[in-house]
Amino acid sequence: MGRLKSFLAGLVFLIVTAIPVLALDQAPMHLPIDAAPLTINTAKGDVPFRVEVADTDEERERGLMFRTDLKDNSAMLFVFDRTRLVTMWMENTPSALDMLFLDNNGRITAIRENAVPFSRDTISSGDPARFVVEVKAGTAQRLGLTIGDKVRHPAIERIGR
Repeated sequence: MGRLKSFLAGLVFLIVTAIPVLALDQAPMHLPIDAAPLTINTAKGDVPFRVEVADTDEERERGLMFRTDLKDNSAMLFVFDRTRLVTMWMENTPSALDMLFLDNNGRITAIRENAVPFSRDTISSGDPARFVVEVKAGTAQRLGLTIGDKVRHPAIERIGR
């Protein structure tokens, strides 16, 4: 009987300590809003976005997972260490997104619209990219974004020099 009580006590301990860890793993990541806006130069003019900059491996891996609070004027800028073929996915991401793939100079080289929430399908830049901007689905169409449009932010300008 003593072993059973010890086993049950141990099991309860494991469950009680594991639940907060699992909940933390599914907590949305909110990076600080950068002081400088991200600006997309469109045919309709410059459009500023409040931006979170993901420039570490951990930040890029987590991205907008578990987030449901992305606003029309908000974006996440992913800064990669080098120009390369970039693939993204939507696992654990409940909000549909548009993804803008950028070259070293901040020019849009690919637009992937309406990425499907929770999908594990890979979304490829097609050509090498250095940056990705994620915005709320429908933004690319609403702004009339096209390949070659310029995206400006200090994180891009530092690399594009």
